[in-house]
Amino acid sequence: MKSKKLTALILVGMLLGILVGYLFRQYAGTDAAAIKTFVDGMSILTDIFLRLIKMIIAPLVIATLVVGIAKMGDAKSVGRIGGKTMGWFIGASLASLTLGLIMVNILKPGVALNLPLPDLHADSGIKASAISMKDFVTHAIPKSVIEAMAGNEILQIVVFSVFFGSAMAALGERAKALIDVMDVVAHVMLKVTSYVMNFAPLAVFGAIAATVAKEGLSILATYGKFMAQFYLSVGILWALLIAVGVLIVGPRLLHLMGMIKEPLLLSFTTASSEAAYPKTLEQLERFGVSNKIASFVLPMGYSFNLDGSMMYCTFAVIFIAQAYGIDLTLAQEISMLLILMLTSKGMAGVPRASLVVIAATLSQFNIPEAGLLLLLGIDHFLDMGRSATNVVGNSIATAVVAKWEGELKPGKHA
Repeated sequence: MKSKKLTALILVGMLLGILVGYLFRQYAGTDAAAIKTFVDGMSILTDIFLRLIKMIIAPLVIATLVVGIAKMGDAKSVGRIGGKTMGWFIGASLASLTLGLIMVNILKPGVALNLPLPDLHADSGIKASAISMKDFVTHAIPKSVIEAMAGNEILQIVVFSVFFGSAMAALGERAKALIDVMDVVAHVMLKVTSYVMNFAPLAVFGAIAATVAKEGLSILATYGKFMAQFYLSVGILWALLIAVGVLIVGPRLLHLMGMIKEPLLLSFTTASSEAAYPKTLEQLERFGVSNKIASFVLPMGYSFNLDGSMMYCTFAVIFIAQAYGIDLTLAQEISMLLILMLTSKGMAGVPRASLVVIAATLSQFNIPEAGLLLLLGIDHFLDMGRSATNVVGNSIATAVVAKWEGELKPGKHA
């Protein structure tokens, strides 16, 4: 009942946000200073909530992941589960990127674009920094776990937790007391999460009101066709992921989709998949996924399995190329897919990560980076779909790995 009440309050917050943002936009008109003041004020609500989420992410990931790995018993189990997890992530990544490429070539949203194109030399304000393999490896390995926790570097936290949990498992009975302590810490953090979630409706209200006041609802009409085509592609990706999940897990996977409606709605309305992490973890365990699998696969997914973000990368790059009348050969598109397959793995923890990766890809194929200006105004609305898709992808991945490992038990009803 409490979960349903929170979901209803989030929906109310979203609708009120649209109404208040629209009314203020009408009232303020062209007064840019007034709109900025309003947006800054509303954004405080969202910033408070997202900061609270960031506050609990690191201790929650470390506590649950360390306990999960320690209970696995040996490094061989960790390696086996890690291998299956990465196998799914690579397959899902290729599917997401390929689907984005196919859909944008079929729908051709950039061909009939009735908008003035930005000047070729205009500055998009996005720093294009291609992520090399060296950058990725050095970013993945923490030089200090404290620094990793302070920066909420989930991948670095996962690396440390794998070593720490494996060492605890190797110590056996001597580490039992510490495992029990970490288990208590994990449950305490989940309790803290329940407190933080009470702020979610206010955060959603602030985020939506600020976005509508800043951009106006008219932008949805201007870019309506492009956004509709993108969300159609997202819907097909959901259907594909769910269909494969049902083949592996069985029809009960559909029940999981119903159970994660709250974290889905939260990630969609705040445009942050990170905000949904604690609630997603809780619902996966209620679904029947063992704690050791859920606490291992889910945080890894936040670094390696951003399905929505990856599909958007190929969709956006080809859209910009189409807008400028640049034809790419099949070989170029395939090489772009493979490049994005690697560079997208460095997206976690990077602000506006999708845009940064897109900017880097545009420069490699001589596509005007100024084309990003076509997307900046609606990026928040697109990010809402990307974030929700990331939650769906990671939830299905966790359930699938649990099924493969025989760690999927009868669950509790939400």
